[in-house]
Amino acid sequence: MKSTTIKQSMKKGVYAITLVISTMTGGINDANSQNVKNVVLVHGAFADGSGYKGMYEELTKKGYNVTIVQNPLTSLADDVAAVKLALDKQDGPAILAGHSWGGAVITQAGNHPKVAGLVYIAAFQPDNGESALYWFQTLPPAPENGVLPPDQNGIVYYDKAKYHSGFCGDLTKAESEFLYASQGAFFGECFATNITDAAWRSKPSFGIVATEDKSIQPDIQRNMYKRSKTKVTEIKGSHAVYISQPAKVAAVIIEAAKSVSAKK
Repeated sequence: MKSTTIKQSMKKGVYAITLVISTMTGGINDANSQNVKNVVLVHGAFADGSGYKGMYEELTKKGYNVTIVQNPLTSLADDVAAVKLALDKQDGPAILAGHSWGGAVITQAGNHPKVAGLVYIAAFQPDNGESALYWFQTLPPAPENGVLPPDQNGIVYYDKAKYHSGFCGDLTKAESEFLYASQGAFFGECFATNITDAAWRSKPSFGIVATEDKSIQPDIQRNMYKRSKTKVTEIKGSHAVYISQPAKVAAVIIEAAKSVSAKK
């Protein structure tokens, strides 16, 4: 009787250990196969987060949780801090996407542990020791470009007369006027601040070239993305391609999310 009781106890013990190991293994597998369903969007200069409405709609209807950062545009450090606050609140891994100046921001902020991949939307992608201004000056600006020198307060504005043709030529005049009216004040020191820890060096990166861009020359975008071995998608659109072509831009973000999920 005593021998039978010991054997039964041993069987129960083995079963319990097996159950624990099975549960732990299942948890590990679940974590490794976790899909990236969070997207954090960072706007650039001469705009604000409201321009992401179309992309928000495209992504949320596909099941993604979207956060739009209203970065202050007062310094690289301030914008990075705003992005990190948004990333802290994500319930899992996220794709971090930035437009224009926002590309420099995500380059610095993208080392956050919740960032699974980066998407550059007609965006600056500096390396360590480089600024957005450095890359902006590597090719002559298009005639339509309306970026003005800093004013007496150190704020950089876009020439109102050139805003439609230079920033968002594929939007309607009414859309352009709203975009201009809703932009944040962009401090010039942002543009000239060097990156110190480029996230694209360690995170999967995807880049969109806006082929009709008059604010950041398309070849500047191509040159940055080629240097970093970023996976490139070219989309016919203005600098505001994320507004004029939200479905196509969202598709690149979804591709990035699926790509990094498959590698987990």
